[in-house]
Amino acid sequence: ELGLTLRYVINTHAHADHITSGGRIRAENPDVRTVISRASGAKADVHVEHGDKVSFGRLSLEAIATPGHTDGCVTWHLPGDPGMIFTGDALLIRGCGRTDFQQGDSAKLYDSVHTKLFTLAPETLVCPGHDYQGRNTSTVAEERQFNPRLKQSKDEFVKLMSELNLPYPKRIDEAVPANMQCGVY
Repeated sequence: ELGLTLRYVINTHAHADHITSGGRIRAENPDVRTVISRASGAKADVHVEHGDKVSFGRLSLEAIATPGHTDGCVTWHLPGDPGMIFTGDALLIRGCGRTDFQQGDSAKLYDSVHTKLFTLAPETLVCPGHDYQGRNTSTVAEERQFNPRLKQSKDEFVKLMSELNLPYPKRIDEAVPANMQCGVY
C-alpha cells in the first residue's frame, strides 16, 4: 500500500528472550539482508562494527557499539533534528537491560551508555527495544536526569545490577542458539 520494500532486518543484539524473525523473513524474501554486530558472534548476511552505516533510500543508520547487556550490543543512530537512537536493551526508558548472563558486564554497560549515548544531543529521541509500561520514546536528556539506574555512580550501578536476582528468561535455552543462527534452527 505504501510502496515500501523491506531491505534489512537489523538487530541490536542476539536476544535471549525471543527468537529473531530475521532468518524467516529472509527465507520468504531472499533480497532482505540480516544485520548484526560482528562482536555478537551470530550469523547474519551483514556484520557491522562501531561506526559502520546501513543505508536505505536517503537515510542511513550508524552503528554505535554499546556492549554491556551483551558483548555484541549495538545502538543504531539515525541523525536528524532531532536524531533518534534505537537502543535495543542497552538503554530502556527509566532502565536498562540486565547484565547477569550472555557476556553481560555492568561496568561496560554503564560506560557504553554514559560515554556513547548520554553524550548525544539532549533532544535525541531514545527508542528502546521494548518497555513494560507502554512508553515508546524518551530523550537523552530525560534518561540522563530520570533513569534511576543510570543516574547513579558507576560503583552504585554495578552493585545494583549484581543484586537484581532476576529469573532467567523462559526461552533462553531455545532462543540463544536459534539467534546465533539468525533465528533459524
